[in-house]
Amino acid sequence: MIYLRLMWSYLKIGLFGFGGGYAMLALIEREIVGPGWITEQMFTDIVAISQMTPGPIGINSATYIGYVAPGESSAALSGPLWGILGSLVCTLVVVLPSFLLVAYTSHLIRRHKESAVVKGIFAGLRPVVVGLIASAAMLLMNAANFGEETMQVVWSVILCAAAFALVYWVKWHPILIICLAGVAGLIIY
Repeated sequence: MIYLRLMWSYLKIGLFGFGGGYAMLALIEREIVGPGWITEQMFTDIVAISQMTPGPIGINSATYIGYVAPGESSAALSGPLWGILGSLVCTLVVVLPSFLLVAYTSHLIRRHKESAVVKGIFAGLRPVVVGLIASAAMLLMNAANFGEETMQVVWSVILCAAAFALVYWVKWHPILIICLAGVAGLIIY
């Protein structure tokens, strides 16, 4: 049944998704696109929508995928109630491991925060998280995001560099940059 498979996939994502939503993207893509519950294009759209909506990207994507996957797997499960059930299942299951781990370990970490072992564990996790986030960036550099035509790739790189420069050096507000990028995308593409 699709709900048990979704629960298993999101339990793995919740258990091994260190470093936040971007670090989870490669695992989410492997667990969700791999079985064919959604397409790569849908996955790219989910990432974009999850970035624009309030909340963590992992939870937002779990909610959306839980809504869409039952209908994609079987026509009998294409109604909105089946989607809402899938959203609830995926959202709760992806949060559950983190909630239990934090509830269980927070007092230990607080009590032993000056311990060399605890400091070593967190020092070892930092480069792994950076690598997972870099992996997410590489995962999103695909034809669905940049297009297959050379000029689309060139325009995408120009827009990315311009947005970075305007936010980092000129100090324009990111919401203004998002709006301008939307207008530029509408004109260019």
